[in-house]
Amino acid sequence: MNTLECRDAASDGPELRKPHEMIVMIPRSRRVTLTGRRLYNAMLQVAQSRLVAMDSMPKADYMFEAPLPALLRTTGSSGEDRTAAKRYLREMRGLEVDWESTAPGDSVKWRGFSMLSEVAIEVRNGENWVAWSYPPSIMGVLREPLRWASLDLDVLARLGTYTAMALYEICARYRDNPSGVTSRKPIDWWTDALNQAPGGSERREWRKFKSERVKPALDEINRETDIEIELIEHRQGRTVTEVQFAVRRKRAPLRGGTVTASPVDANLVLRAESLGIREIKLDGLLTEFDDAAVRVKLDVLERRIANNRLLPVDDAYSYLRTLLRTDAAAVVEPSVSVNPVTIAAAVKPALIKNPVMPRQEVDARVQADWMNAKIAEVRQELMALPVSERKVWVDQAIKELSSKGTLSAVIVRRAAQGDVLHGLLGSVIVRLYATAVHGESWNRYPSTDRSSGQELNE
Repeated sequence: MNTLECRDAASDGPELRKPHEMIVMIPRSRRVTLTGRRLYNAMLQVAQSRLVAMDSMPKADYMFEAPLPALLRTTGSSGEDRTAAKRYLREMRGLEVDWESTAPGDSVKWRGFSMLSEVAIEVRNGENWVAWSYPPSIMGVLREPLRWASLDLDVLARLGTYTAMALYEICARYRDNPSGVTSRKPIDWWTDALNQAPGGSERREWRKFKSERVKPALDEINRETDIEIELIEHRQGRTVTEVQFAVRRKRAPLRGGTVTASPVDANLVLRAESLGIREIKLDGLLTEFDDAAVRVKLDVLERRIANNRLLPVDDAYSYLRTLLRTDAAAVVEPSVSVNPVTIAAAVKPALIKNPVMPRQEVDARVQADWMNAKIAEVRQELMALPVSERKVWVDQAIKELSSKGTLSAVIVRRAAQGDVLHGLLGSVIVRLYATAVHGESWNRYPSTDRSSGQELNE
């Protein structure tokens, strides 16, 4: 894969690698709302994270799923948008759009494509859940995009108009482009690309469209996002015929926007759901702590539940809340390519140099980093196994979870869909496989001091 777009180091929200083929969405059948476009991006991000976690492309009838409130939180939308979102989801199945790339010379990629192949809304435990599927062509580019724009959903949530969001998505892919300018396109193209309603014969005159839509959107993007853009008009005589935008990355990091709701990754809600923690309870923890801390402690909770040497966790929510309240220190999961021994050797001296951090906390963080790297290493081994061999460990894990009473409907669905190496199920599979292949001490931290070399039992 190659791309000119780089992730903004100052942003850490849910990221969507939106394929170039899907950047420009021109409605053909009816109007697209701001909430609808936000919601669709959130659904793409959830679907992409699920596809990347799978070993192969799922079947054509595969249905992604997520709680509707979690999707809305990811977009920065408020609870008042739920009714509109539900209505829009139902309409999205029949909404036809043209998808275009923003690259020079590229034309319409897919004409008259429905945004979704199928969508359903159902109530589970008193909460609205959404299940949806995409046309096969969208599934392919979403899982393995050759070129994409890196979009932070937190940044998109700061934009309050449809034109601003559409323009930002187009310009974001040029934030690190050496040319510093978007493609040069006719004014009718820009009017259609930035308009939420079908154009055609009723297309707005460029002079009026620029004054009413483009200039306010440009000001909003420059104020609220990680880039600054400038309108460039090309004329023939006194008539504007083509338009492009100059794009540059802001020098100063983002300090936050004006969005009132704090976006959260919908996948975080799904992970908590798989552990038996309902979203209404997770919301309280996200209010008290930031989502990064909750994500870290969910890792700890998953490993704790998967450890059969310890007593079962009776209340996952209470355990998670205790972890967060007693120790808010973040544990950063290293890249899967890092050797566990190397990470311990590299991190430990750097941490010990910190005169403020207690020695016990240093040791705990070093061991946690080592353990995360070890788990990632074992997960790679499992991914390399043939599906038939990996299924043996999946079946064993499901049997164990069932015997402990921790096998939820979410876990069963994910297992049936092939998403088996993440969450609680993945933790159990890793532990069963590693114990059988590498021995009981596979997760014992290597130490020259035998008195301190004890197994991690979070």
